[in-house]
Amino acid sequence: MIGAAGAGEPTRPAATPPADGTGASTGDLPIVEPSGGARRWLGVPGRAVGRSVAFASPGGHRRRSERFTAHGIPRPHVSPATAAHAVLDELVLGGFNALRGSMSADEFLRVEREASDAAAQFTERGWSADPLSYHEDPPPPGPVALGSRQVGRTRYETLRFDSGWEPHGDEIGRSRWAGYGTNERVRVLLLRHRDGPRPWVVCVHGAEMGGRPLLDTRILRAEHLHQRLGLNVAIPVLPLHGPRRPPSGATFPGLDLVDTVHGLAQAAWDVRRLLAWIRTTQEPRRVGLTGFSLGGYVGGLVAGLDPPLDVLVAGCPAVDLPALLRRHSPREVRDNERFAALLAHADVVLRPVSPLAFAARTPADRLYVYGGTMDRLAHPVEQAGSLARHWGDPNVLWFPGGHVSVALDRSVPAFVDRALREHLDT
Repeated sequence: MIGAAGAGEPTRPAATPPADGTGASTGDLPIVEPSGGARRWLGVPGRAVGRSVAFASPGGHRRRSERFTAHGIPRPHVSPATAAHAVLDELVLGGFNALRGSMSADEFLRVEREASDAAAQFTERGWSADPLSYHEDPPPPGPVALGSRQVGRTRYETLRFDSGWEPHGDEIGRSRWAGYGTNERVRVLLLRHRDGPRPWVVCVHGAEMGGRPLLDTRILRAEHLHQRLGLNVAIPVLPLHGPRRPPSGATFPGLDLVDTVHGLAQAAWDVRRLLAWIRTTQEPRRVGLTGFSLGGYVGGLVAGLDPPLDVLVAGCPAVDLPALLRRHSPREVRDNERFAALLAHADVVLRPVSPLAFAARTPADRLYVYGGTMDRLAHPVEQAGSLARHWGDPNVLWFPGGHVSVALDRSVPAFVDRALREHLDT
């Protein structure tokens, strides 16, 4: 799943002394000190229902249908069942916002200052104009640690190795990122067959996942892929997720643009190191990747950086983070001039880690995208549709559901299985 993109329920703060020494008042900031947790949670159901009603209204449906048709996406059919998908997505989105809360005035000033500095630095270094120059090719991991872990009724192997990724020497935010010590070690769940070389699939989870193995493996259908399709399966934990999240609670993606850039760059690096381990030590017959939501973003980035995969499936991918931030931030925040200025920096700062900035090295006939026409977290036109268009409209499935309810649609697992069977020779 994608993470909440904006601040929580905003109110207007009283003017306080500036935290950044610029002399600007903090009274015009789009966010404030976090309010009580219970207060944030109480408003979630009402907002979710209200937004869903507006979504399903005749006017909203007409505008959505026109936009979908213009981009070659099937017109969504609104019914009580499909409207329920929208409500579920809105509840989850509201829950993300409540969990993450608001950003303090001091924190927003830091984020704003770093985004401005990073935009200038990325432009000067040419990283925004030439995103490939921001990245390096990772070597296979050095010493790895193998163990085991019980997940439900299944015994998984565990693989751990040092990430080895770090921001450039004088890059904005480098010292803070280096302080996230729990993030330095990559953790992977494995399911391997023991009867000789097999095809491999790397499954990349979404935001706010990676820390609940039982749920993660079910959503990613790890045991089905292993037992029914005969694949070796690897599930890495992304940076700042699950056991890699530092005590400070830092996470991504979100308004902290610099941490988001670093999280995405390290995620692609870690997945590429895992792929290198598979290719150099496991004698794979073929190698594929599936990713859901944020995992689809990471998969799209890997497709533009790594040698060709045998197949890549991006599910409900969130690939345009500036659009995501604009869409999911509360109206009071979106209408704020300083927030608009921050998002102008986002277009520059996030470009080096955008899947839409790279041509896929994996051939188009091995690329697959699926998206929900009722998705309220990753807008179909802006997200899955953007990736499909960028990839030249490869194999695409549009299902009549939402982001959270994807597991309830039978066409999605059939679509994924067909892609893996065809290209991994299962």
